[in-house]
Amino acid sequence: MCYLLFFSNFCELPIGTVCVADVQTKGRGRSKNVWESPLGCLMFSFTLQMEDGRVVPLVQYVVSLAITEAIKDICNKNGLPCIDVKIKWPNDLYLNGLKIGGILCTSTYRSTKFNVSAGIGLNVNNEKPTTSLNTVLRELYVGAYQFQREDVLAAFFNKFEKLYGLFVNQGFQTLEDLYCKTWLHSGQRVVVQEKNEDKVVEHVVTIQGLTSSGYLLAVGDDNQMCELHPDGNSFDFFKGLVRRKLD
Repeated sequence: MCYLLFFSNFCELPIGTVCVADVQTKGRGRSKNVWESPLGCLMFSFTLQMEDGRVVPLVQYVVSLAITEAIKDICNKNGLPCIDVKIKWPNDLYLNGLKIGGILCTSTYRSTKFNVSAGIGLNVNNEKPTTSLNTVLRELYVGAYQFQREDVLAAFFNKFEKLYGLFVNQGFQTLEDLYCKTWLHSGQRVVVQEKNEDKVVEHVVTIQGLTSSGYLLAVGDDNQMCELHPDGNSFDFFKGLVRRKLD
């Protein structure tokens, strides 16, 4: 609910405002999906303002990286085994093959600036319906430490401030290597579709990284480089990709 309040009241809030919810009943996901989150999840939203609309779509990747790096930082500082949260493009967080969170960034344009609302949900304590940070930690560690929502929140903003500064001043290419080491897709082979006259032709391509616009960069078996876009209809991005050839 805090994300919806942020999005509808952005202009009345100071830039950098953070809202944290304990329980969420009307959370918003991709394609207007509604998400409910019980106690035990970290759910928060915050505001940003940007001037360059070309890089606004990449903000969600910086947010994703800040979450994964924050969790690694907590593990390192507390002598814990690495909890290796991965990014599923474009906006999901996975742990041991199961979804534990997601990111949604929405922007509006007003008075020559882009107002960005970033919403994050992360399962810290709940064992169901998938898994959580503490569920996996208990499988790897016999000590008393448990992840706390407030610790993850603080670690996130420490990381986000540094990563966002690099992003704004030097571009996303400064973070791209780290992003590709953290996501699930380097070298992944996927089937994509291409309209050819009146029929749809399927091609197998291998994901290489990201294009400058934030879409997937891939190469076909014919060595043709292409950019992959979601078709806008499929719930799973990887079941509804279409390709655009790059010159």
